Amino acid sequence: MAMSGGSDDGQPMMDLNTTPLIDVMLVLLIMFIITIPIQTHAVKVDLPINDPNNQPPPIDPQKNKVSIDPTGTVFWNGAPVDLVTLRQYLDATRAINPEPELHFQPDPSARYAKVDEVLAEIKRSGVTKLGFIGNEQYRNDF
Repeated sequence: MAMSGGSDDGQPMMDLNTTPLIDVMLVLLIMFIITIPIQTHAVKVDLPINDPNNQPPPIDPQKNKVSIDPTGTVFWNGAPVDLVTLRQYLDATRAINPEPELHFQPDPSARYAKVDEVLAEIKRSGVTKLGFIGNEQYRNDF
């Protein structure tokens, strides 16, 4: 088995063998990708299923609206409220038969942490009729 070690004049080979360095870098890259924690957070909301056999419940004319402005202020039907008062209003609407619809409309520039906090409060209250307002404008984007 013959190997060339450089030029014929007896000079040492000056090229650096990078194959082991590339192998080590690939192993480190794979280890880094595997050890990165998943950075997703979600609030699970049960949305209604479109079933043609299932008749929708009667629609109550009273609709409550929860909105969030860009500064993070939460509004209940236009009046600013804190999370404790919001929970009291949500519990009161659950006692009404039939339950009124709850429309949720966060401002597009509102912080996600605040929107997530309000959604979690709505989920904990057990509201069953929840609608997201303002998503219609993105219908054709997906």
